[in-house]
Formats: sequence, C-alpha cells, structure tokens
Amino acid sequence: ETKVKEIAVSNATARKILEQAGVDYCCGGDKSLRDACAQSDASLDEIMDRLRTAEEPLSSQDAQWTLAPLHELTSHIVNKHHAYVREAIQRIEPLLEKVKAKHGQRHPEIAEIEALFSQTSEEMIAHMQKEEQILFPYINALALSVTEKRAIEPPFFRTVRNPIRTMMKEHDSAGELTKQIRRQTSGYTTPADACVSFQALYRELGEFEADLHEHVHLENNILFPRAIELEVAPR
Repeated sequence: ETKVKEIAVSNATARKILEQAGVDYCCGGDKSLRDACAQSDASLDEIMDRLRTAEEPLSSQDAQWTLAPLHELTSHIVNKHHAYVREAIQRIEPLLEKVKAKHGQRHPEIAEIEALFSQTSEEMIAHMQKEEQILFPYINALALSVTEKRAIEPPFFRTVRNPIRTMMKEHDSAGELTKQIRRQTSGYTTPADACVSFQALYRELGEFEADLHEHVHLENNILFPRAIELEVAPR
C-alpha cells in the first residue's frame, strides 16, 4: 500500500526496478504500489519480491536533492534535464524524418511515432519555458525568503500550488505521450529490417522516456513537495 513515489525517493535500486517493470513512479507517484502495478500490468508479487532484496540506500545524489538548497535542485533540473530534452529533440526529429522516408511504407507506425513525438516536443518546450521563467524563480525566491526570515511578495498565481498543479498535469500528458510511443515501438524493439538509423532512433526514444521519468521524479516527488512546505513555513 506504500505510495510508489515514497519507494522511488527512498531507494535508488527500487526506482530502477520500477522503471524496468514499467511501473509509473513519477507521474503516478501518488498511487499505491498495488494500484500502480495493476495499471501497468506488472506482477505485484514479483515486484514485491524484487523490492525486498533492494537494499541499496539512497545514493549520495538522491540524498543530496532531498536536503540541498532548492536553487541547486532547480539549477540541476535545468542544466541536466531541460538541456537534455532540447538537445535530444534536435537529434530525434531529423532521425524520425530520415527513417520515415526510408522505411515509412513498410512501417506506417513511424508516421504515428513522429506525430506523437512532435506533440511531446511542443508540449515540453512550452512546459520548460514556464518552469524556467516563472515557477523556478519563484521557488528560489521562496526558499531565500525563508532563509532570510522575511516576507515574500504574493505572486500573481496566489499560491505555488497553482502552477505546480498545472506542471503536474503537463507531466501527465508528456508521460502518456511517451507511453504511446513505447507501445508503437513495441517497447523500442527494432524490426528485423531496421537499418543503423532505425536502431539509433529507437535507442534515442527509449533514452528520452527514461530521462523524462527521472526528470519528472525530481520535480513531482522532491522539488514540488518541498516548495509547498516552504510556502507555509514560518518566517
């Protein structure tokens, strides 16, 4: 009955187990393990057995983000994950076009994957801009106001919960789009006639989804709860 986000935050090996099993620990982090396994068609008993042997504690990096100043976490997200998304889009879009031109007739799913990835890209670019220009600066200012024990000017969005709610909905949308891409690619398994570019495309798409999960995990399960706590912290 433990929430999957609690499992993901507390144990690095457990997060890998959830990822490998296709159990959503980022967008669906508020679900119990039982419900998350049912939704992903993963065996609860098998996952429980594997988790019982996952004794690796928090890695130094995982522990760092639960305790580090929030401006360090927001900078990490921007410099690592936001930068990765922008760079990956620049690599994947030309690959999709190339593979569709060569294999599109035999593999009509490539056109669907291209449409899904285009939508994901558009949503993520807009999403990251809102975080970088509005939400993250406010979270950083919020943390500074607590450190300096001073009031902070109320934001136009009234409470940090409002943009966080929006960001989490957008995370859900991106997560659902990448799930659809995974289904269209049969779990990123290339067909027998796949050329080197085809193989590279599926590898890149798999890495994109894996990075999205880590990205959303840091925000939904660590950054956002900490920001909400700070907003009501005494000054």
